[in-house]
Amino acid sequence: MLNPEYIFFLVLAYLTGSFPSAVWFGKRFYNKDVREYGSGNAGATNTFRVLGPRAGIPVLFMDVFKGWLSVNYIIFLSNGCNPFTDTVSSAQFEIQLAFGITAVVGHLFPIYTGFRGGKGIATLLGLLIGLNPLAALASILVFTIVFFVSKYVSLGSLLASLAFPVVVFFILEDKDVNSSLEIFSIFVPFLTLITHQKNIERLIRGEENKAKFGKNN
Repeated sequence: MLNPEYIFFLVLAYLTGSFPSAVWFGKRFYNKDVREYGSGNAGATNTFRVLGPRAGIPVLFMDVFKGWLSVNYIIFLSNGCNPFTDTVSSAQFEIQLAFGITAVVGHLFPIYTGFRGGKGIATLLGLLIGLNPLAALASILVFTIVFFVSKYVSLGSLLASLAFPVVVFFILEDKDVNSSLEIFSIFVPFLTLITHQKNIERLIRGEENKAKFGKNN
């Protein structure tokens, strides 16, 4: 049941996810709006592409942190339960999931910058780390391997998102997996597919740009 506290933290999670890391960092330290360059995307990948790793790495960490932080707002609603050390209940886990999803929506459609956001992958990763670090680590490993082999960030993101439900269903033990996580894990690849439609089309045509970070730094 929704109550004022729950609604407050849902709004806070959205506002947290909405923080325009890429836009803020680019304007503050480089006097550039990354949305006007490269892919036009307000995310970590375009920040790497336009401004280089010295800007891209902090933006990446900020975007991941937004998802992780939002998930852990549960600590203020859990009646003394510490999500870092204690096992959360099924109901608490579902609240965490709701906060994390709201943060991803905030990143996709940030109120601060006219609802022009990024693709949400880094913030989604922060959500996954907050919910199940082991499954998130497996996805990171898949992304890293695919990226270093292919140099395609988009392909790495797509395959990493596909790896997440595989790990949840077939590798983690049942006692480590909440049923809500299983259901949500199925939607992770779909979200990535939706936000990467243009990338997929370019990959099929052989027109997707390989990563060449730091050229404009």
